[in-house]
Amino acid sequence: MQSTLHPSGQAAPLPLAAVFTNTRARLGVLLPSGNRLAEPQFTAMLPRGVTMHTTRLRLTGSTEPELLKMAEGVEEAVSLVADARVDLVLFHCTAVSTFSPAFERDVLARMRRASGVPVTATSEALVAALQAVGARTIVMLSPYIDAINQREAAYLRAAGFEVAFLGGLSLNDADAMSAVTPAQWKEFALSHRHADADAYLISCTTVRATEVAEELEQLLGKPVVTSNTAAVWHCLRTLGLHDTPAGFGRLFLR
Repeated sequence: MQSTLHPSGQAAPLPLAAVFTNTRARLGVLLPSGNRLAEPQFTAMLPRGVTMHTTRLRLTGSTEPELLKMAEGVEEAVSLVADARVDLVLFHCTAVSTFSPAFERDVLARMRRASGVPVTATSEALVAALQAVGARTIVMLSPYIDAINQREAAYLRAAGFEVAFLGGLSLNDADAMSAVTPAQWKEFALSHRHADADAYLISCTTVRATEVAEELEQLLGKPVVTSNTAAVWHCLRTLGLHDTPAGFGRLFLR
């Protein structure tokens, strides 16, 4: 993995003037307020001509009331980011979007009504990404407490996947989740190698697993999908863009 993340593996950014005259798509993103990792990872993966426009919803912890409360302000947040004339809005929180299929549908419906633009969520991105790499049986790893893990596993099972192993780090807040190093994610994944797995999912939008996804694929011999690689891939394909940023795993070849 490269030590410095860079869009699409390209050597140099476009001149600033070209950013504004060669826009291919604008992506709106709604993030948990405590998330400070998704934006730099997205910047590394998004190809030239795709700009990102973010706003935030309050979420720093892991309790059920905190997760549910994040969605309470979704209409205002999506309306604000839609003012940037975005082409697609992503609700980007794994734990909230996978809370249940019914909750996911409700949040997305509210976003559509409030913004009038196409919308998606991390939950949809995960399902599409795992299907794209041909996974039926997965190992799911996360920084989450058990209650969140169990809800996400139930969501994935409802989408047709078998969860062969489910492992979490029992962390409660965004600061603790962000502090887990790429090397620690690598060690955690390798220690849970599973013979029946078609793919490995490292869940959560505020972790540094994206940086070792490609290396883990080489070591595990299976696709490795993270919440952030799935989200960027899904948004690009939804926008009709087929760029293949290098260094983030085989998902981008789909």
